[in-house]
Amino acid sequence: MKPAAWALIPLLLGVGCTTFVSPRYAVSVDNHTALKAAGLHPVRVGDFAGFPGFSANCRTWGPIAPPDQLTFEGYIRKAFVDELTMASLYSDQAPVTLTGRVDHLAFSSLTGVTGGTWDITLTLTSSNGRTLTTREHYEFKSGYVADTACKQTAEAFQGAVQDLIGKVAKSPDFKALTQ
Repeated sequence: MKPAAWALIPLLLGVGCTTFVSPRYAVSVDNHTALKAAGLHPVRVGDFAGFPGFSANCRTWGPIAPPDQLTFEGYIRKAFVDELTMASLYSDQAPVTLTGRVDHLAFSSLTGVTGGTWDITLTLTSSNGRTLTTREHYEFKSGYVADTACKQTAEAFQGAVQDLIGKVAKSPDFKALTQ
C-alpha cells in the first residue's frame, strides 16, 4: 500500500463516529420579557415525553445529541424550567403542573444548498385540563461539508428551542394553562 493510502485510514475510520453535541441552553432575554409580561401564575413542570420516530443521525457522520446526557425532550423540559425559573414563575409548591409531549421533532442539515431546519411540535398539558400545542420551524445556515453542517445543526437546536419557548410564552392561550 502506498504511503498516501495509509494516511486515509484514520479519516475513513473516523466517519460515522462523531457525536455533535448541542450547547447547553441559555435563557433568552426576549422569552424572559414575554413571560414576565404575560401575567402568569407560578407552575411546576412535570415530565416531558419524547417523539418515538426521531432519528438523531446527521448524514453519515454521526448523531446529534443534547449536552449532559439529556434526551431531546429532557433538553426542552430543562429549557422550559430555566426560562420559568429566571422569570420567577417556577415553583415546586405551585398547585398547577405542566407536562409536555414532543409530538414531532426533525431536522435537516441540507435544505437548499447550505441551509438547515429544525421542526419541533410541543404539546403542553396543564393539570387544570387545558392544553396548548406549539410548532416551531427554525431555519439556519448549515454547510455543504457534512461535519460542518452537522455541527451547525447541533448548535442550532438551542435557537430552535428558544424560539419554541418564545412562541409558548407569547401565546394568548398560555396563561390559561397556569391558572
